[in-house]
Amino acid sequence: MKYLVISDIHANLDALEATLAAADDYERVLVLGDMVGYGANPNEVIDLIQGLPVTAIIRGNHDKVCAGIDGIDGFNPVARMAIEWTASALTADRRAWLAALPQGPVRVDDLTEICHGTPHDEDQYVFDPGDAGQALRSAQRPLCLYGHTHVPAVYAAKAPAATDDRWQSLTDHTLESTAPVPGSAFVVTLDDRSRYLVNCGSVGQPRDGDPRAAYGILDTTARSVTIVRTRYDVTAAMAKIVAAGLPDALARRVLRGR
Repeated sequence: MKYLVISDIHANLDALEATLAAADDYERVLVLGDMVGYGANPNEVIDLIQGLPVTAIIRGNHDKVCAGIDGIDGFNPVARMAIEWTASALTADRRAWLAALPQGPVRVDDLTEICHGTPHDEDQYVFDPGDAGQALRSAQRPLCLYGHTHVPAVYAAKAPAATDDRWQSLTDHTLESTAPVPGSAFVVTLDDRSRYLVNCGSVGQPRDGDPRAAYGILDTTARSVTIVRTRYDVTAAMAKIVAAGLPDALARRVLRGR
Protein backbone atom coordinates (compact mmCIF):
# COMPACT_ATOMS: atom_id res chain seq x y z
CA MET A 1 0.00 0.00 0.00
CA LYS A 2 1.17 3.52 -0.80
CA TYR A 3 -0.10 6.26 1.50
CA LEU A 4 0.12 9.99 0.93
CA VAL A 5 1.02 11.56 4.29
CA ILE A 6 -0.10 15.18 4.76
CA SER A 7 -0.02 17.38 7.83
CA ASP A 8 -0.34 21.01 8.88
CA ILE A 9 -2.08 22.25 5.75
CA HIS A 10 -3.31 25.32 7.63
CA ALA A 11 -5.95 26.40 5.12
CA ASN A 12 -3.37 26.83 2.34
CA LEU A 13 -5.41 25.63 -0.63
CA ASP A 14 -2.72 26.44 -3.19
CA ALA A 15 -0.16 24.29 -1.36
CA LEU A 16 -2.61 21.40 -0.92
CA GLU A 17 -3.65 21.40 -4.58
CA ALA A 18 -0.01 21.40 -5.68
CA THR A 19 0.76 18.55 -3.29
CA LEU A 20 -2.07 16.40 -4.61
CA ALA A 21 -0.99 17.11 -8.18
CA ALA A 22 2.65 16.23 -7.46
CA ALA A 23 1.92 13.11 -5.40
CA ASP A 24 -0.05 11.17 -8.00
CA ASP A 25 1.35 7.72 -7.14
CA TYR A 26 -0.60 6.81 -4.00
CA GLU A 27 -3.63 4.73 -3.09
CA ARG A 28 -4.81 6.08 0.26
CA VAL A 29 -4.24 9.18 2.42
CA LEU A 30 -3.19 9.78 6.03
CA VAL A 31 -4.01 13.23 7.47
CA LEU A 32 -2.13 14.25 10.62
CA GLY A 33 -4.12 17.30 11.67
CA ASP A 34 -4.19 21.10 11.50
CA MET A 35 -6.15 21.46 8.32
CA VAL A 36 -7.13 25.02 9.26
CA GLY A 37 -5.62 28.11 10.87
CA TYR A 38 -3.25 30.75 9.44
CA GLY A 39 -4.36 30.44 5.78
CA ALA A 40 -7.28 31.97 3.91
CA ASN A 41 -9.17 28.91 2.58
CA PRO A 42 -10.35 26.77 5.51
CA ASN A 43 -13.67 25.73 3.96
CA GLU A 44 -12.14 24.84 0.60
CA VAL A 45 -9.34 22.82 2.21
CA ILE A 46 -11.84 20.83 4.26
CA ASP A 47 -13.92 20.13 1.16
CA LEU A 48 -10.89 18.89 -0.73
CA ILE A 49 -9.81 16.62 2.12
CA GLN A 50 -13.30 15.20 2.45
CA GLY A 51 -13.08 14.08 -1.19
CA LEU A 52 -9.82 12.17 -0.74
CA PRO A 53 -9.49 8.40 -0.12
CA VAL A 54 -8.60 8.89 3.54
CA THR A 55 -7.71 5.84 5.65
CA ALA A 56 -6.96 7.71 8.88
CA ILE A 57 -7.34 11.34 9.96
CA ILE A 58 -6.80 13.09 13.29
CA ARG A 59 -7.26 16.57 14.67
CA GLY A 60 -4.59 19.16 15.36
CA ASN A 61 -4.49 21.91 17.95
CA HIS A 62 -5.72 24.56 15.48
CA ASP A 63 -8.55 22.28 14.39
CA LYS A 64 -9.65 22.01 18.02
CA VAL A 65 -9.65 25.70 18.81
CA CYS A 66 -11.20 26.76 15.51
CA ALA A 67 -13.99 24.23 16.09
CA GLY A 68 -14.59 25.64 19.56
CA ILE A 69 -13.68 22.52 21.54
CA ASP A 70 -10.52 23.94 23.10
CA GLY A 71 -9.53 27.34 24.45
CA ILE A 72 -7.37 29.95 22.79
CA ASP A 73 -5.07 30.46 25.78
CA GLY A 74 -1.43 29.74 25.01
CA PHE A 75 -1.54 31.01 21.42
CA ASN A 76 0.43 34.10 20.44
CA PRO A 77 -1.44 37.24 19.27
CA VAL A 78 -0.97 36.50 15.54
CA ALA A 79 -2.20 32.93 15.93
CA ARG A 80 -5.16 34.18 17.98
CA MET A 81 -6.19 36.58 15.23
CA ALA A 82 -5.97 33.76 12.68
CA ILE A 83 -8.00 31.44 14.91
CA GLU A 84 -10.73 34.03 15.44
CA TRP A 85 -10.89 34.78 11.72
CA THR A 86 -11.04 31.07 10.86
CA ALA A 87 -13.74 30.35 13.41
CA SER A 88 -15.91 33.06 11.90
CA ALA A 89 -15.16 31.98 8.31
CA LEU A 90 -15.99 28.31 8.81
CA THR A 91 -19.51 27.20 7.92
CA ALA A 92 -21.48 25.37 10.61
CA ASP A 93 -21.24 21.98 8.93
CA ARG A 94 -17.50 22.23 8.40
CA ARG A 95 -16.97 23.38 11.98
CA ALA A 96 -18.95 20.36 13.16
CA TRP A 97 -16.83 18.09 10.97
CA LEU A 98 -13.66 19.49 12.55
CA ALA A 99 -15.08 19.06 16.04
CA ALA A 100 -15.81 15.39 15.36
CA LEU A 101 -12.26 14.51 14.26
CA PRO A 102 -10.61 11.88 16.49
CA GLN A 103 -7.71 12.55 18.80
CA GLY A 104 -4.44 10.82 17.98
CA PRO A 105 -2.80 8.43 18.15
CA VAL A 106 -4.74 6.37 15.62
CA ARG A 107 -3.56 2.98 14.43
CA VAL A 108 -3.31 2.58 10.66
CA ASP A 109 -2.05 -1.02 10.53
CA ASP A 110 0.50 -3.28 12.26
CA LEU A 111 3.33 -1.05 11.03
CA THR A 112 2.03 2.47 11.46
CA GLU A 113 0.23 4.84 13.80
CA ILE A 114 -0.34 8.57 13.41
CA CYS A 115 -0.45 11.43 15.90
CA HIS A 116 -0.32 15.21 15.72
CA GLY A 117 2.14 15.99 18.52
CA THR A 118 3.15 12.75 20.27
CA PRO A 119 1.37 9.47 21.07
CA HIS A 120 1.10 10.44 24.75
CA ASP A 121 0.10 14.10 24.23
CA GLU A 122 -1.48 15.38 21.02
CA ASP A 123 -0.32 18.94 21.74
CA GLN A 124 3.32 18.26 22.72
CA TYR A 125 6.09 19.31 20.33
CA VAL A 126 9.02 17.08 19.36
CA PHE A 127 12.07 19.29 19.00
CA ASP A 128 14.97 17.17 20.25
CA PRO A 129 16.02 13.59 21.13
CA GLY A 130 14.59 13.97 24.63
CA ASP A 131 11.12 14.70 23.23
CA ALA A 132 11.55 11.97 20.61
CA GLY A 133 12.63 9.35 23.14
CA GLN A 134 9.54 10.01 25.24
CA ALA A 135 7.35 9.74 22.15
CA LEU A 136 8.97 6.49 21.00
CA ARG A 137 8.52 4.95 24.45
CA SER A 138 4.79 5.68 24.27
CA ALA A 139 4.31 4.58 20.65
CA GLN A 140 2.51 1.29 19.98
CA ARG A 141 3.69 0.67 16.41
CA PRO A 142 7.15 0.45 14.78
CA LEU A 143 6.45 3.64 12.80
CA CYS A 144 4.83 6.72 14.30
CA LEU A 145 4.12 9.57 11.89
CA TYR A 146 3.65 12.97 13.53
CA GLY A 147 3.33 16.65 12.66
CA HIS A 148 2.82 19.85 14.68
CA THR A 149 6.37 21.29 14.39
CA HIS A 150 6.19 21.99 10.62
CA VAL A 151 9.78 20.73 10.34
CA PRO A 152 10.74 17.43 8.66
CA ALA A 153 12.61 15.15 11.06
CA VAL A 154 13.48 11.49 11.48
CA TYR A 155 14.29 9.72 14.75
CA ALA A 156 15.20 6.03 14.83
CA ALA A 157 16.13 3.59 17.60
CA LYS A 158 17.23 -0.02 17.60
CA ALA A 159 15.51 -2.39 19.99
CA PRO A 160 17.51 -2.29 23.27
CA ALA A 161 16.70 -5.89 24.20
CA ALA A 162 14.53 -8.83 23.14
CA THR A 163 11.80 -8.37 25.73
CA ASP A 164 8.19 -7.27 25.48
CA ASP A 165 8.90 -4.05 27.37
CA ARG A 166 12.19 -3.32 25.59
CA TRP A 167 11.03 0.07 24.35
CA GLN A 168 10.40 1.27 27.86
CA SER A 169 14.14 0.96 28.49
CA LEU A 170 14.96 3.15 25.50
CA THR A 171 17.31 5.97 26.44
CA ASP A 172 17.69 9.18 24.53
CA HIS A 173 21.34 8.61 23.67
CA THR A 174 20.43 5.46 21.70
CA LEU A 175 18.43 7.55 19.23
CA GLU A 176 19.65 8.41 15.76
CA SER A 177 18.24 11.70 14.51
CA THR A 178 18.21 13.13 10.99
CA ALA A 179 17.06 16.51 9.73
CA PRO A 180 16.29 16.11 6.01
CA VAL A 181 17.93 18.99 4.15
CA PRO A 182 15.88 20.93 1.59
CA GLY A 183 16.47 19.58 -1.91
CA SER A 184 15.73 16.21 -3.40
CA ALA A 185 13.44 13.58 -1.87
CA PHE A 186 14.66 12.03 1.38
CA VAL A 187 14.06 8.28 1.82
CA VAL A 188 13.77 6.53 5.19
CA THR A 189 14.18 2.76 4.91
CA LEU A 190 12.43 0.97 7.77
CA ASP A 191 14.47 -1.72 9.55
CA ASP A 192 12.48 -4.56 11.14
CA ARG A 193 14.38 -4.22 14.44
CA SER A 194 13.96 -0.47 14.82
CA ARG A 195 11.28 1.96 15.84
CA TYR A 196 10.79 5.25 13.99
CA LEU A 197 9.33 8.67 14.64
CA VAL A 198 8.97 10.57 11.36
CA ASN A 199 7.71 14.07 10.60
CA CYS A 200 7.16 14.61 6.86
CA GLY A 201 6.83 18.37 7.30
CA SER A 202 4.06 20.86 6.66
CA VAL A 203 2.04 21.19 3.48
CA GLY A 204 0.85 24.73 4.07
CA GLN A 205 3.33 26.47 6.37
CA PRO A 206 6.85 24.95 6.37
CA ARG A 207 9.21 26.27 9.02
CA ASP A 208 12.56 24.84 7.97
CA GLY A 209 13.55 27.66 5.64
CA ASP A 210 12.17 25.95 2.53
CA PRO A 211 8.82 27.49 1.45
CA ARG A 212 7.90 24.52 -0.75
CA ALA A 213 5.07 22.29 0.42
CA ALA A 214 6.25 19.15 2.23
CA TYR A 215 4.56 15.75 2.26
CA GLY A 216 5.39 12.07 2.61
CA ILE A 217 4.83 8.80 0.79
CA LEU A 218 4.63 5.71 3.00
CA ASP A 219 5.17 2.49 1.02
CA THR A 220 4.30 -0.43 3.29
CA THR A 221 5.47 -3.01 0.74
CA ALA A 222 8.91 -1.43 0.31
CA ARG A 223 8.89 -0.45 4.01
CA SER A 224 9.95 3.09 3.34
CA VAL A 225 8.89 6.68 3.96
CA THR A 226 9.87 9.29 1.38
CA ILE A 227 9.79 12.97 2.36
CA VAL A 228 9.12 15.14 -0.70
CA ARG A 229 8.98 18.89 -1.44
CA THR A 230 6.99 20.52 -4.22
CA ARG A 231 6.69 24.09 -5.42
CA TYR A 232 3.36 25.92 -5.41
CA ASP A 233 2.13 29.45 -6.09
CA VAL A 234 3.32 31.08 -2.87
CA THR A 235 2.45 34.54 -4.20
CA ALA A 236 -1.19 33.54 -4.67
CA ALA A 237 -1.37 32.12 -1.14
CA MET A 238 0.15 35.30 0.28
CA ALA A 239 -2.29 37.51 -1.64
CA LYS A 240 -5.26 35.56 -0.27
CA ILE A 241 -3.99 35.95 3.30
CA VAL A 242 -3.63 39.71 2.89
CA ALA A 243 -6.98 40.08 1.10
CA ALA A 244 -8.73 38.21 3.90
CA GLY A 245 -7.46 40.74 6.43
CA LEU A 246 -5.25 38.22 8.20
CA PRO A 247 -1.95 39.48 9.68
CA ASP A 248 0.73 40.33 7.11
CA ALA A 249 3.17 38.31 9.21
CA LEU A 250 1.41 35.13 8.09
CA ALA A 251 1.94 36.02 4.44
CA ARG A 252 5.63 36.72 5.06
CA ARG A 253 5.99 33.43 6.92
CA VAL A 254 4.67 31.47 3.93
CA LEU A 255 7.20 33.24 1.71
CA ARG A 256 10.16 32.63 4.01
CA GLY A 257 9.27 29.11 5.06
CA ARG A 258 9.87 30.13 8.68
